[in-house]
Amino acid sequence: MLLVAASLVPAFAQTYIIESLHIPETAAGAQGLEGLLMLPPGRGPYPLALLSHGSPRDAAERPQLAPQQMLPQMLEFARRGWAAATIMRRGYGLSGGGWAESFGPCDKADYLHAGRAGAADLTAAFAALSQRPDIDAHHMIAVGVSAGGFATVALAENPPPGLVAAVSFAGGRGSESADEVCDAPALIAAFRTFGQHARTPMLWVYAANDHFFGPQLADQFRQAFAAAGAPVTFVHASAFGADGHKLFSAQGEAVWTPLVDAFLRRQGLRDRAPLLPPYGSGPLTPPAALSANGRKDFAAYLAAFPHKAFAIGADGAYGWRTARRSAAEARRAALDLCGAHAGACHVYAVDDGYAAPR
Repeated sequence: MLLVAASLVPAFAQTYIIESLHIPETAAGAQGLEGLLMLPPGRGPYPLALLSHGSPRDAAERPQLAPQQMLPQMLEFARRGWAAATIMRRGYGLSGGGWAESFGPCDKADYLHAGRAGAADLTAAFAALSQRPDIDAHHMIAVGVSAGGFATVALAENPPPGLVAAVSFAGGRGSESADEVCDAPALIAAFRTFGQHARTPMLWVYAANDHFFGPQLADQFRQAFAAAGAPVTFVHASAFGADGHKLFSAQGEAVWTPLVDAFLRRQGLRDRAPLLPPYGSGPLTPPAALSANGRKDFAAYLAAFPHKAFAIGADGAYGWRTARRSAAEARRAALDLCGAHAGACHVYAVDDGYAAPR
């Protein structure tokens, strides 16, 4: 098997390094699986946290997903001394192989197939990343949200070597509209099947106002999964925002990070103390034409993740975009947004540097 083919993305905050990943997997064809790896400062090898995304209800949005969208969550693990990776499973983002996680008709759902297909992609990522000299292959965890959480639960059925713990946020499949799930009995049965052989310690977190998988259904998942002795720590989190399904996010960091920290410590996986600093760009000054609100947005731009760009017009109108696959994509998106409010715009900053004379 090929090792990970990585292209270096510029370091940010002179602390963290991000690499683009190409994970080989036969079923994904020559494209393989798209991903990102974030490394903390210092010398490895680092323990590995592999993060796995959800699946949008609208199929047209699957190709629009990008690994950069998981950078805020990745950073929280990197701040704690972990190498944090994320991959796009087959059929998402730029990963090859076509969508592999279909569960078939709503009234006769095959969730076992869907979960195991996602787990196969995670297994391929662990196999490739564990060969890197900067990864501690004996201390690896899986962290997933929604469909990624379900794939993480399926992974525990047949875990890769070195997997010592796993975390699922709002794990499940089949929610095609708010508070509706296709063939819920089949979904519960899939959790029961996965739990028959799962012995990796797991943390599950579901918010009280999750409109994909509500508290009563989540309890049924837990009971089914644990019936054969699968170890799971279950947390009923308080309501979060308009839909608690979005708890595992930058906005929910103050809620989910203590839960994960406490769980990992119980597994003997201590985090780095003190924590590494959050992300921040270099000392860029805001454009002179910006209003007070514009300066606040520019400060938010500095704290955001690459690739990113900030564009401004002569009258002070502006637009900015972050967490894009490339600097060129960020420039185009920022100019388009600025152009919707001003006749002529230019790019002022790209990533951590100036793009034009001040």
